[in-house]
Amino acid sequence: MATVPFVKATACGNDFLIIDLTHAPGDISAFSQRICDRHNGVGADGVEWVLPAKDADLAVRLLNADGSEAEISGNGTRCVAAWYCSENDCDSVAVRTGAGLKTCELTGRDGNTFEFRSSMGIPEVGDEFPIQLTCAEMRGVPVSIGNPHYVVFVPEFELGWQAVAEQISKHHDFKHGTNVEFVKLINESEIEVRFCERGVGETMSSGTGSCAAAVASIHIGKARSPVRVHAPGGTQAVEWSSEVFLHGPAALLCRGEFFV
Repeated sequence: MATVPFVKATACGNDFLIIDLTHAPGDISAFSQRICDRHNGVGADGVEWVLPAKDADLAVRLLNADGSEAEISGNGTRCVAAWYCSENDCDSVAVRTGAGLKTCELTGRDGNTFEFRSSMGIPEVGDEFPIQLTCAEMRGVPVSIGNPHYVVFVPEFELGWQAVAEQISKHHDFKHGTNVEFVKLINESEIEVRFCERGVGETMSSGTGSCAAAVASIHIGKARSPVRVHAPGGTQAVEWSSEVFLHGPAALLCRGEFFV
């Protein structure tokens, strides 16, 4: 029986499967959907497919749970860095992503849980603009962290926010779709966030989403760097001067073989 070896890791509840691309059984989009299924597969928000890189320790291709390909996941990249550090006993990992080269510096380790400070690049922030949904108009700040985000500030997280965020994510104003963050300001150094990611839906956390939410909060003058980002899956910290740096954990959960 053919099998595909995998490692499962999580970063604040945002979970990923790490698989060597040489083990891909044909169509990686269809296979990523299958193995990410939480009832008939292993279950994950996405697959980080690992391959060699000439200018980095390794390269990755990120496939979401629905089989679509994304430029980058901040949390997923950190999960890959944790796996690489565990295999190679190192304290710095350079990862070639679809959004460029990202470096994860190991700042602490406790068993299979790793803490990293990750370089996330220079963000692109636009002016707030409205979009019209079926039942309401929403206003948000567009931010690119190598992938697209639309940050909406709210006084509270209302019941059914997921459906609204999903509608925003697929809105025709966003040619390639967008990740959506609903942000509640706590004070100038802390925010609380809910995430709806392209190709996944609601997630317990998001690395690039945390960066986008913090950057947007600083951009509108409601926060100052560094910003602690609280999410259902845990807390991360974001620094922004020119480049963005993301601080957070990644834990290796298990390894196994998936029957093809």
